[in-house]
Amino acid sequence: MSENQKTLAELKAAVATASDARNRLTYLFDEGKFTELDPFAMAGDELSGVVTAFGYVDQNPVYAFSQDISVKKGAMTEAHAKKISKVYSLAAKTGVPVVGIYDSFGADVSDPAKALTAYGYLLSKVSNLSGVVPQIAVVAGACAGCAAMLAESADLTVMAKSGELYVAPNADIKDPAENAANNGTACAVCEDDKAACEMARELISKLPQNNLSPVPMYEFDEPSFKGIANAEETVQSVFDDRSALEVYADYGKASYTALATLGGATVGVVATNKTEDKLSAADCSKIARFVRLCDAFAVPVVTIVDTKGFEANDASERQGAVKDMAKLAHAYAEATTIKLAVVTGKAYGPAFVALAGKGANADLVYATANATISALDPVTAVEFLQHDELKGASDLTAKRNELADKFAKENASAVLAAAKGCVDNIVDDNAVRSALIDSIEIMAGKRVTNLPKKHGNIQL
Repeated sequence: MSENQKTLAELKAAVATASDARNRLTYLFDEGKFTELDPFAMAGDELSGVVTAFGYVDQNPVYAFSQDISVKKGAMTEAHAKKISKVYSLAAKTGVPVVGIYDSFGADVSDPAKALTAYGYLLSKVSNLSGVVPQIAVVAGACAGCAAMLAESADLTVMAKSGELYVAPNADIKDPAENAANNGTACAVCEDDKAACEMARELISKLPQNNLSPVPMYEFDEPSFKGIANAEETVQSVFDDRSALEVYADYGKASYTALATLGGATVGVVATNKTEDKLSAADCSKIARFVRLCDAFAVPVVTIVDTKGFEANDASERQGAVKDMAKLAHAYAEATTIKLAVVTGKAYGPAFVALAGKGANADLVYATANATISALDPVTAVEFLQHDELKGASDLTAKRNELADKFAKENASAVLAAAKGCVDNIVDDNAVRSALIDSIEIMAGKRVTNLPKKHGNIQL
């Protein structure tokens, strides 16, 4: 056997060695099957430290890379970066989603200049492909520094419970994955790397292949009606049975965001009645990013509105709450995808305008019979308009609430909102699903062109 043949045999043996990187790709792809790209690419005397491949997820093509921590601790080398870069180039040519599985301790310190250049090049690739094909990041192990920026540049980032996503390695954070979920860095934290890859499968399956593809269609089961008292009940009652995949559950806890199906077609769901709390800065950021994700891939957005509005107190004002409110309003107003809203409870002032206002945001707005739509919170309205009636009340709180309830019934009812053109129709609770399905079908041909520009300057 010649030296070249021997070397090839050794490379084949190295490539065939079981590793976490390859196992994770089997979790991702249908039946665990994939075709590897450039398996013999070398970084010096060793393999490149990343496995790149293509295969199928729910019978649709997907590209992926999986960093191999068993080779130089997954260090980013020039060869490593070239393999990942090729994946992005192929995805751009073919309009196919990309899943990146991260497990690396960072740049190759033996040639840091090339590694840093490689990171910059990859960041450019990820950014240019953003909004063209879905990108999902799976943090299965360590993901630090520039790699963390790469992962977070994806559309959605999923973490294994043992994963670490950080810029400052010595930060006093005992549970990096939980912290990432709480601050909105990760859309979900899964029990292990297998569960994280399986969630990436679900997310990819719910999203279109690219920004020119139609939304996926599925067979579906009708839901059982449970009511619309809160986000969970509403989703279970309105959308296809067990179709909702919630994201960012631990961030912005007054709101709910999920990818679901409605009549078999993918939709984005935003609900603002997850808790009794007002919408915080985190809720605004969460909803704005989710709406922009849906809009990038023409996924219809259904917004269930039941909220007292935005947080308004000394702390929120000091932190510039209006920027977060403007960010949310901008995301909705700029989106050209189908936008439907259903007011199921409270919808006051700026919150109604941002989430369901027909002037800038929603194509069609429905309300249930018990909806309250008002320019002001009824309690605030009473303070302004009926202050004299509050004077001398033996129980000020009770009197204020009594007048507020009366104001809501007489001046902020769903019927009055419909009469004034703020909503398109009033529907029974158990008819919300059929109204939304019919609306999406009739709006399927929606075509909107914004003014020519490079991009909007959204508040960030």
